[in-house]
Amino acid sequence: MSIIWLLLAFGLGLAAKQFRLPPMLGYLFAGFLLHALGYQKNDAIDTLADTGITLMLFTIGLKVNLKELMRPAIWGTTSVNMLGWFVVVVPLMLFAGAYLGVQLFDLDLESVALVVFALSFSSTVCVIKVLEDNSELKTKHSDLSISVLIIQDLVAVLFLFAATGKTPSPWSVLLILCVFLRPLINHVYGRVGHGELVPLSGIVMAFGGAAVFEALGLKGDLGALAAGMLLAGLPHTSEVYKSLISFKDIFLIGFFLSIGFTALPTLEMWGAALLVCGALMAKFVLFFFVIAALGFRIRTAFLSGIILSNFSEFGLIVASLSVDKGWLSKEWLVIIALATAISFLVTSITYQYAHRIYAKYKKFMLRFERSSAARPPGQCPSGVEILIVGMGRVGLGAYNSLSKDYGDRVWGLEVDPGRTVNLRNEGYQIMTGDGDDIEFWETVPFAELKLVMLALPSPVEMKNIIQQLQAAGYRGKLSVVARYPDEQDELIALGADVAFNYYSEVGTGFADESRHLLAK
Repeated sequence: MSIIWLLLAFGLGLAAKQFRLPPMLGYLFAGFLLHALGYQKNDAIDTLADTGITLMLFTIGLKVNLKELMRPAIWGTTSVNMLGWFVVVVPLMLFAGAYLGVQLFDLDLESVALVVFALSFSSTVCVIKVLEDNSELKTKHSDLSISVLIIQDLVAVLFLFAATGKTPSPWSVLLILCVFLRPLINHVYGRVGHGELVPLSGIVMAFGGAAVFEALGLKGDLGALAAGMLLAGLPHTSEVYKSLISFKDIFLIGFFLSIGFTALPTLEMWGAALLVCGALMAKFVLFFFVIAALGFRIRTAFLSGIILSNFSEFGLIVASLSVDKGWLSKEWLVIIALATAISFLVTSITYQYAHRIYAKYKKFMLRFERSSAARPPGQCPSGVEILIVGMGRVGLGAYNSLSKDYGDRVWGLEVDPGRTVNLRNEGYQIMTGDGDDIEFWETVPFAELKLVMLALPSPVEMKNIIQQLQAAGYRGKLSVVARYPDEQDELIALGADVAFNYYSEVGTGFADESRHLLAK
C-alpha cells in the first residue's frame, strides 16, 4: 500500500473528525476516491482488512455475555426483526421495480430476496466503533445490540456454508471441549504480566482461533469471535482488550478502504443507493417496536434501534458471493456498497444526538413501553451529597479520598452490574446505573446532591451526561476529568465547574502524597 493511500485516508479521516464524525467515514470515502483516481486494490489492502475484522471480532468476543446471548428475547429480537424486514422491504423493492421506472430495480423475485437478505444485517464494525467512541460497551442497549449482531453473523455464516457447498469437518463438534481450557488459559495469563506480551497473547488467541476454525471447515472470523468468548470474564480480559484497541483500529483502515474498491459507481447507482437507504427508517421502526414488544425498556429499544439501523459488511460478502454465482449483477454489489457507506454516515450522525432526542421525546415514546418492562436498575438513595460517576481507577481513588471526610454521603455510580456487585462486596457504597440515562437522574434528590464527579475516560460520554443532568434540572456543582487542554476547555464551556487534567496534575497529587517523607 503506497504512502498516497495512507495520506488520503488520514486526510479524509481528519476532515471527518472536524465535522465531529468518526474518522472511519473518511476512510470509506478515501477508498471510493482512490478507485475513481484509477488505483487498484492489492493484496496489502485485503490483508489489512482481514486482520482488522479478525481482531475486531476477537475483541467483541471478550465483551460477550453468554447468559445474555442465550436469552429467548435476544433470539426473538433477531428472528422477528429479520422476518419483518422481508415482509416490509420485499414488496417495496418489487413496487420500485414495477412503478418507479428505475431500471436497476427491475429484478425477479429471487434477486430481490437476495438483495433484501444482504441488507437485513446490521454492521458489526460500525456499531462497535460508535459504541466504543461513546464508551457505551457495557450498557444494556450495547449488550442487546452486540448479541443481535452475533446472531446475525451466525445466520450469515450459515448462508455462506449453504451457498458455497462447504460443510464443516465432523471433528468440529469437539470445539465445545475448548471451554475446559479456561483454567489453563487463566494460569498462562497469570504469568504473562503487564508488558508487551499482553497484546501478543491476544493476537495469538485471535489468529489461533481463526486458524483452528478454518482447518475444521468453519469461517475463520467466527473462530476469532469464539476465542474472545473463551477469554471473556477472566481476570486479564480487560487488559487484553485495552492492549488491542489501537491495533484493531489501524488494521480496520484496510477494511474501510476496501469497500471503496468494489466498483466505480455511476450517478444511477448513487440514486439507487439513496433509495435503498430510505429503508433504514423501516429497519429502525422494526427494531424499536420488536424490542419494546419483547419487554425491554423503551430507552433500550430506541437506542438499540438507532445503533442497529445500518447495513453490514456481511451484506457485502453475501452480495459478492451472489455476484460470483451469477445470482446478482455486479451493479447491485456497488449499490449495496454505497448504501452501506451511507448507512454508516447516518448512524454516526444520528447516534451523536440519540440521548438528547430521547430526553426530549421520552414522554411520547413511553406510550409504547410494556408495563412489564424492567425499570432502570439504579435509584439514588436519599442523603447522597457527592456522586462519583464511573468507578474505575480514577473514580475509586476519588471515592477513597472523599469518604475519609464525608463518610456515607459519598456514593459511586457504575454501569457494569458485575463490577457493582464486586465493589459492594468490598464495602463501597455504589449503585448500578447509566449516567446517560435521564430516567436515572430523575430519581436523584437534587436538593441534597451537592457535587457530581464524572470520572470517565470518554469526553463524548461526559458531554452526554452533562446534557442529561441539565435536562433533568440539576443545578449543583460538577467536576470532570480530562486528558488534554482542549477537552478541558470544551467540558467547562458545556457546564463543568472543574476539569481535572490527570495527565498534567497527577504529578502534583504524587508529590502531595510523598511530601510527608521529607518531614523531620
